[in-house]
Amino acid sequence: MSETLRGGVIGAGVFGTYHARQYARLPGVALAAVLDPHPERGAALAMPLGGRAFTELDAFLDAVDVVTVASPAPWHTEQALAAIKAGKSVYVEKPIGIDVAKAEAMAAEAARRNLVVACGHQERVLFQVMGLFDIPAQPLRLEAVRHGTPSERSLDVSVVLDLMIHDLDLALALSKAAPVTAEGEGAILHSESWDVARSEVTFDDGFTALFDVSRVAEARKRSMKLVYPSGELEIDFLTREFRNTTGFPLNPDFAETPAAKDTLGASIEAFLAAVRGEAPRPVVTAGEAIAALDLALAVEQGLADTGGK
Repeated sequence: MSETLRGGVIGAGVFGTYHARQYARLPGVALAAVLDPHPERGAALAMPLGGRAFTELDAFLDAVDVVTVASPAPWHTEQALAAIKAGKSVYVEKPIGIDVAKAEAMAAEAARRNLVVACGHQERVLFQVMGLFDIPAQPLRLEAVRHGTPSERSLDVSVVLDLMIHDLDLALALSKAAPVTAEGEGAILHSESWDVARSEVTFDDGFTALFDVSRVAEARKRSMKLVYPSGELEIDFLTREFRNTTGFPLNPDFAETPAAKDTLGASIEAFLAAVRGEAPRPVVTAGEAIAALDLALAVEQGLADTGGK
């Protein structure tokens, strides 16, 4: 592997653009290639950043050392597996896939080849710099609200796999317990799948988590409340502020840290450090991302079981 890693991005859409710009700016890596079925779109992204555009996967993989998969979600696992079989470590945008068994097979192949798989649940970076993962107590309850305004982005998956999965991952990261039930209601308003969903997940130690998501809201809202035996923590992800009555010390200036200002950059840097052997793991591992996917699919099943009502 060359000293400067050659970064490649699959998908020249919004998220692919974010990743390509990170590879072009971060030290020790350069944007080498962008793969997209539309050659003009791939070239428009790759060429100004010093990379080449490809439409054929094999040729693209020959030109890179590490790969970001930022294509539509139904392609994530298949394209990540192809990169892994070509000997490349992979950063997969969330969700890691849409099928748990296929995602597990992909992760197993990466483990056999001693390759790194990371996933883009970037808000874990915020929790790290806040100091939330250092709290020596388990929360009793979590309440998360994540509302977005209408967009044509990510309509190939439900709002559960699009938005709620962020908070599902955070809940799993905060609790050592396992989820046992997921019940809720939802509605299909803008796409062919759930556009609004509300679900309560119960864990085997009594921890409960309520998730309220929409991608057809009039205004954006992203908040979380965590209830501990000693008090409550309320976080506004839009203003990057929190109110803390738990008694546990958290960093009130976390929003001013470089990692909080650029969570994607921090997440990609951690991925590259793991690839180089300079860090034991990325921010979010394949196993953790698969656990979030598994819970998201359970939430979807719970919505289907109630007929969305």
